[in-house]
Amino acid sequence: MLSDAYDAVPLVEAVTASSPAPSLSLATLGWSEFFGDQLEPSEAHLIPTRIAMVHRDRLSGLSQTGQTDLSLAPQATTGDYAVGDWVLVEPHDQLVKRRLTRKTVLERRTQGGRVPQLAAANVDTLFIVTSCNADFNIARLERYLALANEAGTTPVILLTKADTAEDAEAYQRQAAALQRGLAVVTLNPRTSDAATALAAWCGTGQTVALIGSSGVGKSTLVNTLAGSAQQSPQQTGAIREHDAKGRHTTTARSLHAIAGGGWVIDTPGMRTLQVSDVGYGIDTLFAEITELAPLCKFRDCTHVHEPGCAVQAAIKAGTLDPERLARWRKLSDENQHNTPVQTGPRGATSPAGRGKRR
Repeated sequence: MLSDAYDAVPLVEAVTASSPAPSLSLATLGWSEFFGDQLEPSEAHLIPTRIAMVHRDRLSGLSQTGQTDLSLAPQATTGDYAVGDWVLVEPHDQLVKRRLTRKTVLERRTQGGRVPQLAAANVDTLFIVTSCNADFNIARLERYLALANEAGTTPVILLTKADTAEDAEAYQRQAAALQRGLAVVTLNPRTSDAATALAAWCGTGQTVALIGSSGVGKSTLVNTLAGSAQQSPQQTGAIREHDAKGRHTTTARSLHAIAGGGWVIDTPGMRTLQVSDVGYGIDTLFAEITELAPLCKFRDCTHVHEPGCAVQAAIKAGTLDPERLARWRKLSDENQHNTPVQTGPRGATSPAGRGKRR
Protein backbone atom coordinates (compact mmCIF):
# COMPACT_ATOMS: atom_id res chain seq x y z
CA MET A 1 0.00 0.00 0.00
CA LEU A 2 1.11 3.45 -0.49
CA SER A 3 3.94 2.64 -2.82
CA ASP A 4 6.34 4.98 -4.52
CA ALA A 5 6.70 2.28 -7.18
CA TYR A 6 3.08 2.33 -8.24
CA ASP A 7 3.84 1.75 -11.93
CA ALA A 8 6.19 -1.15 -11.39
CA VAL A 9 5.48 -4.48 -13.02
CA PRO A 10 3.49 -6.71 -10.63
CA LEU A 11 5.35 -9.66 -9.12
CA VAL A 12 2.26 -11.69 -8.30
CA GLU A 13 -1.12 -12.52 -9.67
CA ALA A 14 -4.31 -12.22 -7.64
CA VAL A 15 -5.26 -15.36 -5.78
CA THR A 16 -8.76 -16.69 -6.18
CA ALA A 17 -8.97 -20.17 -4.69
CA SER A 18 -7.38 -23.59 -4.97
CA SER A 19 -9.54 -24.76 -7.90
CA PRO A 20 -9.07 -23.38 -11.44
CA ALA A 21 -12.70 -22.21 -11.71
CA PRO A 22 -13.90 -21.38 -8.20
CA SER A 23 -17.50 -20.66 -7.32
CA LEU A 24 -17.62 -17.70 -4.96
CA SER A 25 -20.60 -16.07 -3.32
CA LEU A 26 -20.80 -12.30 -3.10
CA ALA A 27 -20.78 -12.53 0.70
CA THR A 28 -17.58 -14.58 0.56
CA LEU A 29 -16.00 -11.86 -1.56
CA GLY A 30 -16.90 -9.21 1.02
CA TRP A 31 -20.23 -7.97 -0.34
CA SER A 32 -22.67 -6.49 2.17
CA GLU A 33 -25.87 -4.47 2.35
CA PHE A 34 -23.79 -1.31 2.18
CA PHE A 35 -22.99 -2.11 -1.44
CA GLY A 36 -26.31 -3.78 -2.28
CA ASP A 37 -28.22 -0.65 -1.29
CA GLN A 38 -26.37 1.30 -3.98
CA LEU A 39 -27.69 -0.78 -6.88
CA GLU A 40 -30.26 0.73 -9.24
CA PRO A 41 -33.03 -1.36 -10.85
CA SER A 42 -31.56 -0.63 -14.28
CA GLU A 43 -28.27 -2.27 -13.19
CA ALA A 44 -29.70 -5.70 -12.47
CA HIS A 45 -27.92 -7.21 -15.47
CA LEU A 46 -24.47 -5.96 -14.37
CA ILE A 47 -22.04 -8.23 -12.54
CA PRO A 48 -20.74 -7.09 -9.13
CA THR A 49 -16.97 -7.57 -9.29
CA ARG A 50 -14.23 -6.86 -6.79
CA ILE A 51 -10.93 -5.39 -7.97
CA ALA A 52 -8.21 -7.95 -7.26
CA MET A 53 -5.23 -6.19 -8.81
CA VAL A 54 -4.50 -2.79 -10.30
CA HIS A 55 -1.96 -2.99 -13.10
CA ARG A 56 -0.45 0.01 -14.84
CA ASP A 57 -2.84 -0.19 -17.79
CA ARG A 58 -5.49 -2.74 -16.82
CA LEU A 59 -7.52 -4.19 -13.96
CA SER A 60 -8.25 -7.74 -12.88
CA GLY A 61 -11.22 -8.63 -10.73
CA LEU A 62 -13.08 -11.39 -8.91
CA SER A 63 -16.76 -12.19 -9.30
CA GLN A 64 -18.95 -15.17 -8.47
CA THR A 65 -17.58 -16.95 -11.54
CA GLY A 66 -13.91 -16.40 -10.71
CA GLN A 67 -11.10 -14.16 -11.91
CA THR A 68 -11.41 -11.98 -15.01
CA ASP A 69 -9.60 -9.18 -16.81
CA LEU A 70 -11.64 -6.00 -16.89
CA SER A 71 -11.83 -3.29 -19.55
CA LEU A 72 -12.26 0.43 -18.97
CA ALA A 73 -14.06 3.17 -20.84
CA PRO A 74 -11.74 5.36 -22.98
CA GLN A 75 -11.76 8.26 -20.51
CA ALA A 76 -11.14 6.10 -17.42
CA THR A 77 -7.72 5.25 -15.94
CA THR A 78 -6.58 2.51 -13.58
CA GLY A 79 -5.51 5.21 -11.13
CA ASP A 80 -9.18 5.78 -10.34
CA TYR A 81 -9.44 2.35 -8.75
CA ALA A 82 -8.01 0.61 -5.70
CA VAL A 83 -7.61 -3.05 -4.84
CA GLY A 84 -10.74 -4.03 -2.93
CA ASP A 85 -13.08 -1.72 -4.85
CA TRP A 86 -16.48 -3.01 -5.92
CA VAL A 87 -17.45 -2.27 -9.52
CA LEU A 88 -20.39 -3.16 -11.77
CA VAL A 89 -19.36 -4.88 -15.00
CA GLU A 90 -21.05 -5.58 -18.33
CA PRO A 91 -21.33 -9.38 -18.73
CA HIS A 92 -20.52 -9.53 -22.46
CA ASP A 93 -17.28 -7.53 -22.60
CA GLN A 94 -16.26 -7.10 -18.90
CA LEU A 95 -16.50 -3.31 -19.28
CA VAL A 96 -16.53 -1.48 -15.95
CA LYS A 97 -19.69 0.66 -15.89
CA ARG A 98 -19.54 2.09 -12.39
CA ARG A 99 -17.55 1.97 -9.16
CA LEU A 100 -19.63 1.69 -6.01
CA THR A 101 -19.06 4.06 -3.11
CA ARG A 102 -16.35 2.74 -0.81
CA LYS A 103 -17.07 1.74 2.75
CA THR A 104 -13.47 2.56 3.70
CA VAL A 105 -10.48 3.79 1.72
CA LEU A 106 -6.79 3.84 2.54
CA GLU A 107 -4.80 6.54 0.77
CA ARG A 108 -1.83 8.79 1.26
CA ARG A 109 -0.47 11.96 -0.28
CA THR A 110 3.02 11.51 -1.69
CA GLN A 111 5.58 14.29 -1.52
CA GLY A 112 4.82 16.70 -4.35
CA GLY A 113 1.70 14.77 -5.33
CA ARG A 114 -1.40 16.72 -6.27
CA VAL A 115 -3.92 14.09 -5.29
CA PRO A 116 -3.84 11.30 -2.69
CA GLN A 117 -2.57 7.93 -3.89
CA LEU A 118 -5.12 5.16 -3.52
CA ALA A 119 -3.91 2.15 -1.56
CA ALA A 120 -6.79 -0.20 -0.78
CA ALA A 121 -10.55 0.01 -0.47
CA ASN A 122 -13.21 -1.64 1.67
CA VAL A 123 -10.67 -2.88 4.21
CA ASP A 124 -12.11 -3.99 7.56
CA THR A 125 -8.83 -4.33 9.49
CA LEU A 126 -5.41 -2.79 8.89
CA PHE A 127 -2.52 -4.87 10.19
CA ILE A 128 0.34 -2.48 10.98
CA VAL A 129 3.44 -4.66 10.88
CA THR A 130 6.70 -3.75 12.62
CA SER A 131 9.51 -5.73 14.14
CA CYS A 132 11.17 -5.80 17.55
CA ASN A 133 14.37 -4.18 16.37
CA ALA A 134 15.54 -0.89 14.86
CA ASP A 135 12.44 -0.76 12.63
CA PHE A 136 10.21 -0.10 15.67
CA ASN A 137 9.45 3.61 15.54
CA ILE A 138 6.68 5.12 17.68
CA ALA A 139 6.24 8.25 15.58
CA ARG A 140 5.84 6.20 12.39
CA LEU A 141 3.39 3.84 14.06
CA GLU A 142 1.30 6.83 15.12
CA ARG A 143 1.17 7.97 11.49
CA TYR A 144 -0.10 4.55 10.43
CA LEU A 145 -2.71 4.64 13.19
CA ALA A 146 -3.93 8.10 12.16
CA LEU A 147 -4.28 6.80 8.60
CA ALA A 148 -6.24 3.74 9.75
CA ASN A 149 -8.52 5.79 12.00
CA GLU A 150 -9.31 8.27 9.24
CA ALA A 151 -10.02 5.47 6.79
CA GLY A 152 -12.54 3.87 9.13
CA THR A 153 -10.64 0.59 9.44
CA THR A 154 -9.75 -1.21 12.67
CA PRO A 155 -5.98 -0.97 13.34
CA VAL A 156 -4.05 -3.88 14.82
CA ILE A 157 -0.30 -3.74 15.44
CA LEU A 158 1.64 -6.91 14.64
CA LEU A 159 5.08 -7.34 16.21
CA THR A 160 7.50 -9.66 14.43
CA LYS A 161 11.02 -10.89 15.20
CA ALA A 162 10.26 -11.00 18.92
CA ASP A 163 12.63 -13.98 19.23
CA THR A 164 15.56 -11.70 18.39
CA ALA A 165 14.75 -9.06 21.02
CA GLU A 166 16.12 -9.03 24.54
CA ASP A 167 12.86 -7.61 25.94
CA ALA A 168 9.97 -8.22 23.52
CA GLU A 169 7.44 -7.30 26.21
CA ALA A 170 8.80 -3.74 26.26
CA TYR A 171 7.88 -3.38 22.58
CA GLN A 172 4.44 -4.79 23.35
CA ARG A 173 3.85 -2.26 26.12
CA GLN A 174 5.00 0.70 24.03
CA ALA A 175 2.78 -0.30 21.12
CA ALA A 176 -0.30 -0.90 23.27
CA ALA A 177 0.05 2.56 24.85
CA LEU A 178 -0.25 4.37 21.52
CA GLN A 179 -4.06 4.31 21.33
CA ARG A 180 -6.96 3.29 23.54
CA GLY A 181 -8.27 -0.18 22.89
CA LEU A 182 -5.49 -0.96 20.42
CA ALA A 183 -4.87 -4.65 19.83
CA VAL A 184 -1.21 -5.71 19.67
CA VAL A 185 -0.22 -9.22 18.57
CA THR A 186 3.26 -10.73 18.73
CA LEU A 187 3.79 -13.46 16.16
CA ASN A 188 6.17 -15.28 13.86
CA PRO A 189 4.90 -14.77 10.28
CA ARG A 190 6.46 -18.03 9.14
CA THR A 191 4.48 -20.32 11.43
CA SER A 192 0.91 -21.56 11.21
CA ASP A 193 0.35 -20.14 14.69
CA ALA A 194 0.32 -16.69 13.05
CA ALA A 195 -2.85 -17.53 11.14
CA THR A 196 -4.46 -18.78 14.35
CA ALA A 197 -3.51 -15.60 16.22
CA LEU A 198 -5.14 -13.46 13.53
CA ALA A 199 -8.21 -15.61 12.90
CA ALA A 200 -10.54 -13.18 14.72
CA TRP A 201 -9.97 -10.58 11.98
CA CYS A 202 -9.81 -12.97 9.02
CA GLY A 203 -13.26 -14.54 8.91
CA THR A 204 -15.24 -15.25 5.75
CA GLY A 205 -15.96 -12.06 3.83
CA GLN A 206 -13.57 -9.98 5.94
CA THR A 207 -10.76 -8.02 4.30
CA VAL A 208 -7.46 -7.15 5.96
CA ALA A 209 -4.54 -5.15 4.58
CA LEU A 210 -0.90 -5.07 5.62
CA ILE A 211 1.22 -1.94 5.98
CA GLY A 212 4.75 -1.46 7.25
CA SER A 213 8.38 -1.09 6.26
CA SER A 214 10.21 -3.47 3.97
CA GLY A 215 11.68 -6.50 5.69
CA VAL A 216 9.25 -6.77 8.61
CA GLY A 217 7.55 -9.91 7.28
CA LYS A 218 4.46 -8.66 5.43
CA SER A 219 4.87 -10.84 2.35
CA THR A 220 5.80 -13.82 4.52
CA LEU A 221 2.63 -13.32 6.51
CA VAL A 222 0.56 -13.14 3.31
CA ASN A 223 2.00 -16.50 2.26
CA THR A 224 1.17 -17.95 5.68
CA LEU A 225 -2.42 -16.66 5.63
CA ALA A 226 -3.03 -17.75 2.04
CA GLY A 227 -1.63 -21.22 2.67
CA SER A 228 -1.35 -23.84 -0.05
CA ALA A 229 -4.25 -22.31 -2.03
CA GLN A 230 -2.02 -19.48 -3.21
CA GLN A 231 -1.12 -19.81 -6.87
CA SER A 232 1.86 -17.42 -6.84
CA PRO A 233 3.46 -16.93 -3.42
CA GLN A 234 4.75 -13.48 -2.55
CA GLN A 235 8.50 -13.04 -2.89
CA THR A 236 10.32 -12.45 0.37
CA GLY A 237 13.76 -11.06 1.15
CA ALA A 238 16.22 -10.71 4.00
CA ILE A 239 16.94 -7.51 5.93
CA ARG A 240 20.26 -5.77 6.49
CA GLU A 241 21.51 -6.68 9.94
CA HIS A 242 23.15 -3.31 10.75
CA ASP A 243 19.97 -1.22 10.44
CA ALA A 244 17.12 -3.77 10.16
CA LYS A 245 16.06 -2.34 6.79
CA GLY A 246 14.70 -4.61 4.11
CA ARG A 247 14.35 -4.53 0.34
CA HIS A 248 11.09 -3.97 -1.52
CA THR A 249 9.96 -7.44 -2.57
CA THR A 250 6.34 -6.41 -3.23
CA THR A 251 5.86 -3.81 -5.96
CA ALA A 252 2.10 -3.98 -6.48
CA ARG A 253 -1.03 -4.23 -4.37
CA SER A 254 -2.99 -7.43 -4.76
CA LEU A 255 -5.91 -9.32 -3.22
CA HIS A 256 -5.25 -12.81 -1.87
CA ALA A 257 -7.63 -15.42 -0.49
CA ILE A 258 -7.01 -16.38 3.14
CA ALA A 259 -7.01 -20.15 3.58
CA GLY A 260 -9.64 -20.14 6.33
CA GLY A 261 -11.80 -17.41 4.81
CA GLY A 262 -11.48 -13.70 4.15
CA TRP A 263 -9.07 -11.73 2.00
CA VAL A 264 -5.71 -10.05 2.52
CA ILE A 265 -4.17 -7.17 0.57
CA ASP A 266 -0.38 -7.02 0.54
CA THR A 267 1.32 -3.71 -0.09
CA PRO A 268 4.82 -2.50 -0.97
CA GLY A 269 7.00 -1.53 1.98
CA MET A 270 6.95 2.09 3.07
CA ARG A 271 9.07 4.02 5.54
CA THR A 272 7.86 7.56 4.94
CA LEU A 273 4.27 8.73 5.20
CA GLN A 274 3.09 12.30 4.95
CA VAL A 275 -0.17 12.91 6.77
CA SER A 276 -2.87 14.93 5.06
CA ASP A 277 -6.60 15.29 5.72
CA VAL A 278 -6.48 12.97 8.75
CA GLY A 279 -7.81 15.30 11.44
CA TYR A 280 -10.31 12.76 12.73
CA GLY A 281 -7.62 10.08 12.75
CA ILE A 282 -5.30 12.25 14.84
CA ASP A 283 -8.07 13.16 17.28
CA THR A 284 -8.82 9.45 17.78
CA LEU A 285 -5.15 8.57 18.15
CA PHE A 286 -4.51 11.26 20.76
CA ALA A 287 -7.87 10.96 22.52
CA GLU A 288 -6.44 11.95 25.90
CA ILE A 289 -5.40 15.32 24.46
CA THR A 290 -8.55 15.75 22.39
CA GLU A 291 -10.69 15.30 25.51
CA LEU A 292 -8.66 17.76 27.58
CA ALA A 293 -8.69 20.57 25.01
CA PRO A 294 -12.32 21.71 25.68
CA LEU A 295 -11.40 22.20 29.34
CA CYS A 296 -8.78 24.83 28.53
CA LYS A 297 -9.58 28.44 29.48
CA PHE A 298 -9.12 29.67 25.91
CA ARG A 299 -10.89 28.08 22.98
CA ASP A 300 -7.87 28.55 20.68
CA CYS A 301 -5.37 27.31 23.26
CA THR A 302 -2.14 26.01 21.71
CA HIS A 303 -1.29 24.01 24.87
CA VAL A 304 2.10 25.72 25.07
CA HIS A 305 2.04 28.63 27.51
CA GLU A 306 -1.54 29.87 27.94
CA PRO A 307 -2.91 30.21 31.48
CA GLY A 308 -5.64 27.76 32.38
CA CYS A 309 -4.42 25.13 29.91
CA ALA A 310 -5.83 21.74 30.90
CA VAL A 311 -3.28 19.91 28.76
CA GLN A 312 -0.30 21.57 30.44
CA ALA A 313 -1.94 20.91 33.81
CA ALA A 314 -2.06 17.20 32.96
CA ILE A 315 1.63 17.26 32.10
CA LYS A 316 2.48 18.91 35.44
CA ALA A 317 0.32 16.34 37.23
CA GLY A 318 2.20 13.53 35.51
CA THR A 319 -0.89 12.10 33.77
CA LEU A 320 0.22 13.12 30.26
CA ASP A 321 3.59 12.38 28.69
CA PRO A 322 5.19 15.61 27.34
CA GLU A 323 6.74 13.63 24.47
CA ARG A 324 3.28 12.47 23.52
CA LEU A 325 2.13 16.11 23.36
CA ALA A 326 5.16 17.01 21.24
CA ARG A 327 4.34 14.26 18.73
CA TRP A 328 0.68 15.36 18.67
CA ARG A 329 1.72 18.91 17.89
CA LYS A 330 4.14 17.86 15.14
CA LEU A 331 1.59 15.57 13.49
CA SER A 332 -1.21 18.15 13.78
CA ASP A 333 0.93 20.91 12.30
CA GLU A 334 1.98 18.69 9.40
CA ASN A 335 -1.60 17.65 8.75
CA GLN A 336 -2.80 21.25 8.74
CA HIS A 337 -0.02 22.27 6.37
CA ASN A 338 -0.65 19.41 3.92
CA THR A 339 -4.44 19.38 3.96
CA PRO A 340 -5.96 21.26 1.03
CA VAL A 341 -8.82 23.64 1.69
CA GLN A 342 -12.19 23.48 0.03
CA THR A 343 -13.59 26.63 -1.47
CA GLY A 344 -17.01 27.41 -0.07
CA PRO A 345 -19.67 30.03 -0.89
CA ARG A 346 -18.27 33.39 -2.00
CA GLY A 347 -14.76 32.06 -2.03
CA ALA A 348 -14.67 31.16 1.66
CA THR A 349 -12.32 28.31 2.48
CA SER A 350 -12.58 25.53 5.01
CA PRO A 351 -10.50 22.45 5.83
CA ALA A 352 -11.39 19.33 3.91
CA GLY A 353 -13.58 17.10 6.03
CA ARG A 354 -13.35 13.40 6.72
CA GLY A 355 -14.11 11.54 3.52
CA LYS A 356 -13.48 7.84 3.95
CA ARG A 357 -16.41 6.88 1.68
CA ARG A 358 -15.52 7.95 -1.83
